[in-house]
Amino acid sequence: MNWWRLSRRNFLASSASLGTATVAMQAAVTMQAALAAQESAGQESAIPVVDTHEHLWDLSRLRLPWLNQARAAHFRRSYLPKDYDEATNGINIVKTVYMEVNCDPADHEAEADYVIKLCQSPNSRMRGAVIGGSVDRPGFPDYIKKYATNPHVKGVRMILNDPDRHKGLCLQPTFVKNVQYLGELGLSYDICIRPAELMDAVRLIEHCPRTRFIIDHCGNRDVQATDEKSRLTWEEGVKAAASHENVMCKISGILATAKPKTWQPADLAPAINFCLDTFGPDRVFFGGDWPVCTTVATYRQWFDALTSIIRDRSPEFRRKLMHDNAVRFYKLT
Repeated sequence: MNWWRLSRRNFLASSASLGTATVAMQAAVTMQAALAAQESAGQESAIPVVDTHEHLWDLSRLRLPWLNQARAAHFRRSYLPKDYDEATNGINIVKTVYMEVNCDPADHEAEADYVIKLCQSPNSRMRGAVIGGSVDRPGFPDYIKKYATNPHVKGVRMILNDPDRHKGLCLQPTFVKNVQYLGELGLSYDICIRPAELMDAVRLIEHCPRTRFIIDHCGNRDVQATDEKSRLTWEEGVKAAASHENVMCKISGILATAKPKTWQPADLAPAINFCLDTFGPDRVFFGGDWPVCTTVATYRQWFDALTSIIRDRSPEFRRKLMHDNAVRFYKLT
């Protein structure tokens, strides 16, 4: 046996040992990452969740004209409490707030009466409701007065980003006056508007200092948009809205603009983080936007994506976002 053979044997033995150690180290790192993920998931599951954007509709009770649109074919059936319970199984949702479903204006009272009964049910997690209303019409005050003293009715929404809702609608005198009246009654108004028109929403907010507002769906930012001008316009609108203390931001609905099947949490993160940082920990809350979210993902996939995006924020921040702020804002019991 010569020196070369001995050295080669030692080298091979050392390499084998090194390879074994490397594999062991990689396994340890993988195990550590898995344990960290499990620990994070456990922490999130321990946080009680309030879903501030629960859609339900019973087509035997309500007419939804938007279901006639080709893009709405996916939703042409009833979505009932049992369906929501199934979709959210395994998520620690302790309370929900109903969100109006853009029904036929003639059915607004039927919708309100339906969800109030759900809120009153001892077996329901629904503790509040944002009902629909024709805020642009002179007869709105007479309608909303019927529900203003009901403890389950928390606010009103009239969608502003439908194709038949013209730009500037929320600045019409009747609209502004009716939203001011909501403030007098102690009710909130949800703003669901095209991102390019957020400054119109800000002007409405300026006209209604006694009314509490919620910017729905992170201001409806399209997460696939790459145009710099549209992004800056949206950012300007979000910042302007956040400058008013009577405005909250709902972290919801942003998933609807993601690319089905290929989207990743990273696609949603920039818009979500911008809203969280701009509004701060005390003026944001979570919304599921189910079943609308199912055009892109399941409720669980959306919830897990948001969980991963906020994982590095403090436990206090996460709890405020997922639970505390909504309970405080809506006075949920």
